[in-house]
This record gives sequence, C-alpha cells and structure tokens, in this order.
Amino acid sequence: MQNLVELLQEPFMQRALGGGILLGIVGGLLGCFVILRGLSLFGDTLGHACILGVVIGALVQLPPTPSLILFAIAFGITVRLLAERTHLGEDTILGVALAGSVSLGLIGFTFVRGFRGNLTAVLFGDILAIGNLDLLILLVLLLLIIAAIYFTLPQQVLISLSTELARVRKLPVLTYQYSFIILLAIVIALSIRAVGILLVNGFLVIPAATARLLCSRFIPFLLLSATIGVSSAVVGIVVSALFNLPSGPCMILVQLLWFGGAVMGSRS
Repeated sequence: MQNLVELLQEPFMQRALGGGILLGIVGGLLGCFVILRGLSLFGDTLGHACILGVVIGALVQLPPTPSLILFAIAFGITVRLLAERTHLGEDTILGVALAGSVSLGLIGFTFVRGFRGNLTAVLFGDILAIGNLDLLILLVLLLLIIAAIYFTLPQQVLISLSTELARVRKLPVLTYQYSFIILLAIVIALSIRAVGILLVNGFLVIPAATARLLCSRFIPFLLLSATIGVSSAVVGIVVSALFNLPSGPCMILVQLLWFGGAVMGSRS
C-alpha cells in the first residue's frame, strides 16, 4: 500500500491514470459501434498497419503522435475506398492491406537508426510514457465523441443496424461512415501508446463485447462498456506499475477477466 501511495504521487503515474481513464471511456464508447457495424477486422488491420506509420514518422523525423494520427486516417480512408470500388470482398482488401503494411513496416525498422530498442514499446505499449499532448488530444476527442453521440444517436444506431434503411430515410450514410472511420483511426493511433500495436483492437472490442453480453438496451450498453474500459485501464496500470509488468497486456488481461465473468454470468 505504501508503494502504491508513493507511485500515485509521481507525475508520470498521474498522467498514465488520466490517460487510461480517457482511453477507457473513448475506447468503450467507440467500441460499441465497432462491434455493431462489424468493423473488428477493420480495426485490427488499421492497428497493425500503424507499424508502418511509426516507421514513416521516424524516417521523416516528425512528432510521433501527430504523424501516427495522420497516417491512420489516410490508411483507413484508403482501405475503405478500395473496398467500395473493387469487386473484391472487404475482408480480402483488409488481408492484403494488413500483410503489405506490416511487411513494409518491419522492413522499414531496419533503416531507422537507434529505434530498434523501442520496437517492444511500439508492439506492446507503455502508457507510463504518455505525455501532456496525448492527454489533451484524448480530452478533445472524448468531448467530440460525447457531442456526436448526444446529437446523432438515433442516426448512428440506425446506420449501425441497417445501412439500407438509413439510405431509404435519406440519411447521409457515407458522411457518417467516413466520419466514424476518422474517429476510429485517431483513437487507434492514440491507443497504441497505451496498449501497443498487437493489442490495440482488443482494447476497443473486449469492453464492448462484454457489455453486449450483459445489456439489451443501447444506453446501458454504452455506459457499461465505458465503465469496463475505465476500470480495466486503472487496475491494469496499477498492477503493471507495482509489479513492473507491461502496461498494455495488464489492461487487456483485466478486460478478459471482465469478459470471462460476463460469459459465465450470461449462462447462469
């Protein structure tokens, strides 16, 4: 307990907890729409492709957070356009994009001097290294998401459940879809700092999947997903700091405990 109190007094720990809380809420809310729209594979591809974004940012010596956000947005929109304008299935396009981006990223790491030692942090994350700029971006993003949900929730639900019916009702489906992709790309880019490229999609999907097992109404579904995201982040960060373990895997394991409990509870 004394070690925990001392840790909580450290600025880096306070920033990590603040980032975990913001990421937990953002990931929990956005993850609900990810699973309802069947975008789990899209999110996974986008997350893994960010390894190429990290390499490009390092090669051209741009600040890591803005460059990763711009890459994620550009990659997400490009993949979606390719899926819409080709006769191939979306899963095929995602498979090609995933293999190509990861291959280029891993090859690119060999040309980035002095960066190979940071590969573990990129793959598995380290929320203890989160900065003030990341916190500010996360706060602004959270406010935008809350505002979007508040003002467009009926439209977002309709598009999530049936795009055809949304088009019949003359909703700007493409505008909503691409706006969501941009938001998703930004969240994934920021989440990589916390949980790493390999685990970033789980950070979005697991809280929402857990809440879906326990809730049948939409608003409680959103709130419970955000609650699971926050609690998992806080507990995971504290455990990782106390026992000197990787923060990203610790947070995901707490989420998995939530999910296992929900599975057992839904069967009883």
